[in-house]
Amino acid sequence: MPKIILIEPIAPNLHIFSQFPLPRLGTLILGTMMQLRGWEVEVYVEDFRKLDLTALAAADLVGISTITSTAPRAYAIADKAREMGRPVIMGGPHVTYLAEEALEHADYVIRGEGERPLMAFIDAWERGGGYADIPNLSFKKDGLVVHNPRLHLSGDLDWIPYPDFSLLKVDVASRTKMSSIPVQTSRGCPFDCSFCSVTGMFGKQYRFRSTENIIEELRRYNDRKNAVFFYDDNFAANRQRAKALLEAMIRERFKFTWTTQVRADVARDPDLVRLMKKAGCHTLYIGFESLNPESLEGMKKNQTVAEIVHAVKVLRKNRIHIHGMFVLGFDQDDWKSVKRTVKFAIKSRLNSTQFLILTPLPGSEFYEKMTAENRIRFHDWTLYDAHHVVFQPARFSLFDLQKAQMVCHKKFYSLKQMAQKLFAGQWFGVAIAHYARNLNRTWKKRNRTFLRVVDLLRPKKGARITVDYREDVSLER
Repeated sequence: MPKIILIEPIAPNLHIFSQFPLPRLGTLILGTMMQLRGWEVEVYVEDFRKLDLTALAAADLVGISTITSTAPRAYAIADKAREMGRPVIMGGPHVTYLAEEALEHADYVIRGEGERPLMAFIDAWERGGGYADIPNLSFKKDGLVVHNPRLHLSGDLDWIPYPDFSLLKVDVASRTKMSSIPVQTSRGCPFDCSFCSVTGMFGKQYRFRSTENIIEELRRYNDRKNAVFFYDDNFAANRQRAKALLEAMIRERFKFTWTTQVRADVARDPDLVRLMKKAGCHTLYIGFESLNPESLEGMKKNQTVAEIVHAVKVLRKNRIHIHGMFVLGFDQDDWKSVKRTVKFAIKSRLNSTQFLILTPLPGSEFYEKMTAENRIRFHDWTLYDAHHVVFQPARFSLFDLQKAQMVCHKKFYSLKQMAQKLFAGQWFGVAIAHYARNLNRTWKKRNRTFLRVVDLLRPKKGARITVDYREDVSLER
C-alpha cells in the first residue's frame, strides 16, 4: 500500500489565535480523499503534532500545504524530504502565486483548489507518469518550468468528502485540542479587496454546498460541548442561501454554538441577523478594516463608515458577540485615523478585536503595487503574518506603523477596559482581554530584535520621509 505524508507547517510567530489552533481544512480533506482511494495516510498539522523528520523516509510521496508565513518552514521540510529521495508536492495560497519559487524546493506544485488536480495527479502517478494534462500542476521538464492551465472552478462542492478528523493526531504531551470544529460551506468571494488574496485562490464566483449536504455533516457534531467555526470567507455573501441554511439548522435544533466571518453588510438584513442568533451564532468575525473613509475607498472595500456603525448596533441588539478586525497602514492612514479607529472600537464595546498591519501578501493587488513601487522592505516570508511591518507606509515610518498596532491593542485591552467588563459581568470579555494582554507582552519580548531593527530604520529627528515610487525611501532634511 503506497503511503503519503501530508504536512501543514506551524506558524513561526505568535498571533492572536496561537492558543486556539484550528487546522486548515485542505490538508484533512485531501488526506481523507487519499484514504478513500486506498493509500496509507499520515497527517502532521504542526500546531497539534510536531513533525518527526525521520518519518519522511517512510513516505512514497510527501505533500506540504503552506501559507506565506509558513513558507520557509515548508521549504525546509521539502528540502529534507528530497534529500531522503522522497518526491514532494506542494499546495496552498503561497505557492499558488509563487510556484516557480516553490519549485526550487519541491518536485511538483498544485496551484489553486487541490482536490480534483491531486486526484488527477495520483492517477498519473499510479500509471507511472505523464503529467502534461494534469490541471493546475506546475513542474520542471528538461530544466524548464511548466505551468499547466488552471481547472475551471466547479460550482459543485457536494462531491468533496467530509474531512476525517481522526487523521488529526495530537502529541500526548501538548494536550492541544481544536478550539472549534471547522466546517466550510462555501468558497470564493464576490468582492475583491486590494489587500486580499482569496479571490486568486478560490475565485470571485461565490460557490456553496447544498443545505442538505451541510446539515448532514453538522449532525456529526451535534453536541452541546462543541463549537463550530464556519471557515467561509464570507458566510452571508448570498443571503438567500444563508437564510435557507440557518432555517434548516433551526429545524434540526442543533445544540452547538457557532462562529463565522461576515462583512458589515450583513446588518442590512435584520431577518438574517435574527436567524443567525436563533440558529446558535455566538460570535461574528467582521472585517471592518478602517474608520477612515478614504482608506475604505482605497482598498476597494465597498463599505462605508455608516454601514460599520449600523452593523455594530444591529448585532449588539441581537446579542451576538463581535470580533472586529481592523487593518492599519493604507496609504490614506495616519495617526489621526488610527486614533479614530481604536476610539471607535472601545466606544462601540466590541467584545474583542484584532488590529492588524497591512501586509503585501503574494496574490493580492496590494502586493503587486508595493513590488512595482519598490516599497517592500523585508523579504523574509516568516514576517508576513499581519503582525510585522514589511513595507514602507506612505504616512508612517516603519517603526511608527508597528507602534500604532501595539498602541491600539494596549488601549483596547487596557486595565480600565478590563475593569469595565468585570463590573458589567462580562466574564468572557475579561478572559479574552487577559489573554490578549499576556500575548502582547510575550510578542514584544520575542520580537525585541525586530523592533530594534525597525527603530533603527526610523528617520532621525528633523528628517522627513519622502516616498519615491521608482526608488527606495530616501531621507531629506
